[in-house]
This record gives sequence, C-alpha cells and structure tokens, in this order.
Amino acid sequence: MLVDAARRAIAAASPDDARKMARNMQRRLLTPVINATGTLLHTNLGRAPLRWHQDEGYTNLELDLTTGERGSRMSTAPALIAKACGAEAAIVVNNCAAAVMLVLATLAEGRGVTVSRGEMVEIGGGFRIPDVMARSGARLIEVGTTNRTRRADFERAVGDVGNDVGVVLQVHQSNYRIVGFTEAPTTIELSDLGPPLVADIGSGLLDSRCPWLPGGPPSWLAREPSARQTLEAGAALVTFSGDKLFGGPQAGIIAGRADLVARCSRHPLARALRPGSLVLGALQATALSYLRGAGDQIPFWRMASIPVTDLRQRADSYGVGDVIDTAATPGGGTLPGVEIASVGLSVAGDHRTALRERTRPVIARVSEQHTIVDLRTIHPDDDIEVTEALRELG
Repeated sequence: MLVDAARRAIAAASPDDARKMARNMQRRLLTPVINATGTLLHTNLGRAPLRWHQDEGYTNLELDLTTGERGSRMSTAPALIAKACGAEAAIVVNNCAAAVMLVLATLAEGRGVTVSRGEMVEIGGGFRIPDVMARSGARLIEVGTTNRTRRADFERAVGDVGNDVGVVLQVHQSNYRIVGFTEAPTTIELSDLGPPLVADIGSGLLDSRCPWLPGGPPSWLAREPSARQTLEAGAALVTFSGDKLFGGPQAGIIAGRADLVARCSRHPLARALRPGSLVLGALQATALSYLRGAGDQIPFWRMASIPVTDLRQRADSYGVGDVIDTAATPGGGTLPGVEIASVGLSVAGDHRTALRERTRPVIARVSEQHTIVDLRTIHPDDDIEVTEALRELG
C-alpha cells in the first residue's frame, strides 16, 4: 500500500505528497472513533456500539454438544431472541431488508401482498419497499391513501379473489411521520383477515415495558412499536433490525409463529442470507443481557439511560469549553423528531477536521459557529481523551 501511494505521488509529479496519500489510504480503513455527535445510533459510525469480543478459536456454530451430531446455528442466538420477545421461534439474516425479502419470498412468491400507501417507505441508500418486494417475487397491492388507510381497504383487497393475497404487510414509518388528517389500522384490526399478518417494526424494540431498565420505558419511546406487543396483538411474524434499538450487530430478525419461521428457514434464500459466528455471537451476548434484565450491559441502553445530572457532572469535570444543554437523538432512522435531553461542551469555531485527524478520531458536530461534543454518546472511559482533544484546539 505504501508503494502504491508513492507511485501515485510520483505519477502526479508530487513526490512530497506520498506521505499524505498513504495517510489518506490508512484513514479509509475501519478504525475506532469517539462518537461525540449526540446521535446514539449513528449510521455512519456503525449504529449501535458493541462491547462484544470473540477470542481466537473455534465455536460450536453448527455442532450439537449433547449428541455430537450436526446442529443448527439458528438454535443459538435466534432462540434466545425469540424467548426475549415472546415469539415461538426466530431466525436471523444479515439485515432487516433481507428479513422482509425472505419472508415475502417464502410466503408470497407469485402472490399478492397488501401494503398501505402510507407505508411505502424508502430506507437509507435508496432501497424501497416496492423494490424489495419485487426482488422477492411477490406482487404489490397498494391499499388506502397516503394519509388515511382503514381495515376496510385491506378487507376489500384480501376479499378480491383475483388478488390472491399471500401476506398482509404492515411497515413501521420508522424514519418519517405523517401528521394531521391521518388514520391507520392497528395490528389487532388486521390480524384476522386470513393471510398471515407480517409487521416490519424496523427498529427492534423487544418489549414496550423495557423490563431491562430499572426505571421502565423512557418517555421518548412512547410511539415506538415493539416485537412482543406486536406479536401479542396478532401479528404472525415481526421483522426488525439488530443494530438499532435492539442494540446489537447488523442483522435482520424474523420472529413469530414457529411454522412460518420454519418455512422461512427452509427457503433457498435463507442460506444465502445467513450470518456467521461473529454476528451470532454478538447477538447471543446481547440477547442474554436482555434475559438477565441487565440493560446497562447493552451500550445503547446504557447511553440512552444516563441521567442528565450525571452528564452535567462529567461536563463540569472537563474544565474546557462551555457546558451547555443539548438534545441527543436516537438516530439510525428511528423515532424521527424525538430528542433526548443531554449535556455537551461548546468551543467557538468549526474544529471538526482537527478532531477527525486525531489518532483516534473524535466525531463532533457544529451549531451556530461552535463545535459541540455531546456527552451522551461519549463513553466515560473516553472523557480524558476528549478533554485533551478539546484543550489542543487552543
């Protein structure tokens, strides 16, 4: 790589730039950073932070240690996730879009899938529900209008024999809101139409009661659907991400009725989309934390639950910059418009480049000509390093 950088510099008649070119190549590699943006699930920074570490060696990924025979990788983390959200069974694929595609390919290939026009979402990178559905082989049937859809709209579509509806699909509007003159049917209202009801809840909140948090659910979660309550309301399957509110690695989870999960696991796409031992190991550790009721062991929930008073104490101890009230956000395409009270430090000027150029980059934001570092997304162990970074700004 160093030779390549030197050759490019010589070819550009700028041999003195070889070191800079090599440095730029190095900075394109994955490296640890400090998230000081106040966005807890920052997509550019890998969304949910992980504390998982896997030692060198083998695992019993597909070995049944009881019988000594071949086992299933889906009997590990997926089984724990199913228990944590009250599902009969679960499987894991590599992201939520893959989970939706696998469910539709399994249950509705060549058949119709009803979706409200108000839920025709586009997720990051330009991927859209109609596109994912087309790749699954299912046929989109739009019902209702952008702002108002009722059970009767779904009923008519399902009742039309020509539609041959294989799945009724609910898609959570996780990254936008429609407000004003609006209406949408609930999960309970759509659960008895005949075809399986599949709810893509997106963000991965396991249980609206948040039993893993000593103080119960925070107020900013009030509008967010959860896997357990969605299944209890009658959904046959739920799909959600592993690296958002679930707080684990990138993954897509399918949970719900055991017979439908089994059908999904037998589909040829399931093998193409399955995760490896690193992802399953991280998911297992996260799921075990939920089952223990140990939310503080999940970095996302630890960050989201820190009292503002604690953040202010830490900010005062920095001894640099101005301590200010800030508003953190969940991020990751979840809970649009929701803010979480936080505390930060403000330094005059735009210093983002200087902070990014540190050996361990500090990623900050700028507001009104001031650089802001938000303590809600900074681990307490990194306070000394961030203090030094701010002091070096002069």
